[in-house]
Amino acid sequence: MKLELGRRALLAAAAAFAFTGTAQAEGHQAVESIHFLIPGGAGGGWDGTARGTGEALTGAGLVGTASYENMSGGGGGKAIGYLIENADSLHDTLMVNSTPIVIRSLTGVFPHNFRDLTLVAGTIGDYAALVVSADSDVNSMDDLLAAFDADPSATAIGGGSVPGGMDHLVAAMVMEASGRDALNVKYIPYDAGGKAMAALLSGEIKALSTGFSEAVALAEAGEVKIIGVTSDERVPAYADAATMKEQGIDTSFVNWRGFFGAPGMPADKVEAYQAAISAMYETEEWEAVRARNGWVNIHNSGDDFKAFLENQEQAIGDLMKKLGFL
Repeated sequence: MKLELGRRALLAAAAAFAFTGTAQAEGHQAVESIHFLIPGGAGGGWDGTARGTGEALTGAGLVGTASYENMSGGGGGKAIGYLIENADSLHDTLMVNSTPIVIRSLTGVFPHNFRDLTLVAGTIGDYAALVVSADSDVNSMDDLLAAFDADPSATAIGGGSVPGGMDHLVAAMVMEASGRDALNVKYIPYDAGGKAMAALLSGEIKALSTGFSEAVALAEAGEVKIIGVTSDERVPAYADAATMKEQGIDTSFVNWRGFFGAPGMPADKVEAYQAAISAMYETEEWEAVRARNGWVNIHNSGDDFKAFLENQEQAIGDLMKKLGFL
């Protein structure tokens, strides 16, 4: 434990030194402004991650100003295409993305993959959750599985991603681990979490597969009940939510989220963004955002980020073949 703490302190000091050196050299914040490109609509996990990161970076004084642009379409492909096509003019832009950039390139939803972009940093992990509306007669995974067994077609599960996307994959993983046939899951896709939530409240779907941080916000607002989380242990941000494992469903999953730049982004820009993000982890502002959302710190920068993504690409590809998605 002492060795690990010492290593973390050393890394933090190195990141702080690199950042301070840049700031001193330029005489102001190392990063004056960041424009966050969000590939989905308001209310989704990408939206929350970009805005939470911007809040922490600006609040801690690591970045001067942050702006945000939602660009839905093509399962995230529209924003990726925009970043690539306009690369020379977007050196101040960071696009948020997550596990779906791996899934959707594997399934051919869009022609690009993470290798076509500048890899800046992976920043957090967010568990997945299944939720039901607050007035639902479903109170646990056992209840949901009983409804599914009685009538699979009347037990639709929705999500804020395309068929074969992450929300679908999580629902399939959970059902497969419970002993059901994942291919019998009726999955209905919506563009981002806000629209999926509306469908849940209207009764169009029985349950919603979503990010845990989004689920917590909805549960605290009294709109949903969280019936299962894909963490190994209960998450302090919402300790009332039972894990899948404690309900006899042996599966776990964490969705990383992180930031990408346009191809050809100048090295000094990349380094400044990476230094700001590294320094962010040591701030009270970031801890407040992280704890509020129930995120896990998973920081991978540069080449480490690339190795992480390549490993996930292999693991998810194997899983999707097993489940019949590839």
